[in-house]
Amino acid sequence: MLNWEDRRLMVKVAKLYYFDGWTQQQIANKHNVSRPVISKLLNTAKKEGIVEIYIKDETSHTVDLEQQLEKKYGLNEVIVVSTAGFAPEMAKRQLGQTAASYVSKSLTNIKSLGISWGSTLLSLVEEYPYERRSDIHIVPIVGGMGSDYVYLHSNQLSFNLAQKMNASCSYLYAPAMVESQDLRERLVSSKDIAFVLEEGRNVDMAVVGLGNPYKSSTMEKIGYLDEQDLASLRKAGVVGDISSKFFDAVGEEVDHPLNNQVIGLTLDEIRKIPKVIGIVEGSYKLESIEAALQGGYLNVLITDDRTAQELVED
Repeated sequence: MLNWEDRRLMVKVAKLYYFDGWTQQQIANKHNVSRPVISKLLNTAKKEGIVEIYIKDETSHTVDLEQQLEKKYGLNEVIVVSTAGFAPEMAKRQLGQTAASYVSKSLTNIKSLGISWGSTLLSLVEEYPYERRSDIHIVPIVGGMGSDYVYLHSNQLSFNLAQKMNASCSYLYAPAMVESQDLRERLVSSKDIAFVLEEGRNVDMAVVGLGNPYKSSTMEKIGYLDEQDLASLRKAGVVGDISSKFFDAVGEEVDHPLNNQVIGLTLDEIRKIPKVIGIVEGSYKLESIEAALQGGYLNVLITDDRTAQELVED
């Protein structure tokens, strides 16, 4: 039990330290004791409830979610964006802004950056700041051609991001998905396509989106998937896709004809990229995100607070 004098000293030391900004050494000099004595007094003050420390800021909740998800899934970093009260388009824009800022700050020692395709990555590119990164080369890691929704395709995103960065880029002159495995094999063995795919395998960092093929699917919207395909994917246990490659509930790439018609990196090749940043929002993608994290495809996850909350609770 602390006596009155001990408590008084603790309060005095705590006020100097927490309110007046004194260092522990300055307080020790004032009271003619050693610095470890002051450190011990401050620790005891916390244990005894004389001092309570809490962070009063709206980001405190998102930081908690980030730490819990990093621990739960063994991720290097999680960034949770607060989108409460935002309309869907604004939420996506907010996520794009955060992702753009994160990627821009993560480019030290990065010589090549891989990019997939989709509406979330479009937000990242649209929100990306203009800067000079002429030492960086951008590589599409999945095919991207067609006359519809061109702005979502990887080649277009590569080009637009390269313009924002003042960087160079490659083009993968092939659709994301072709009609047959035979056609895919002929295309990927052609010199130009093989070269860009090899560049993709060797990028230092990649940014990818994550899809749920059954809900708000860009692949269905563009016309790569029809009702029959979706029924077939469901039967095969598919829960999500990265770069148009489908995986099951434990994150394994499924043995399905559609996976053999995609021109792009395999999931195993994506997993081997040193740093993969997944940008995804919407709790309807919850099962897809969990499976991708179990599959070990991402090192960094950028998502919205509602999705993060559900990932923590699941």
